[in-house]
Amino acid sequence: MGTSLNIAEILVALFLIGIILLQIRGEGAGIFSAAQSTGRVRRGFDLVLFRFTIIVAFIFLVIALLSARFGVS
Repeated sequence: MGTSLNIAEILVALFLIGIILLQIRGEGAGIFSAAQSTGRVRRGFDLVLFRFTIIVAFIFLVIALLSARFGVS
């Protein structure tokens, strides 16, 4: 069970990184110019991507906790 949890955690982590990079790509100038997007309203695909990121982060957290609990033999 520990190996399957580790594999699932790695896959979800890579998926989460990809989703976050999709969000950063649309920002424009980069990470350090985040002051431009403070008044931005999320609509359409951005809103769906934002909510999906929260769901995937929660799944990652649950898998990490399960892996910490049951992964050590």
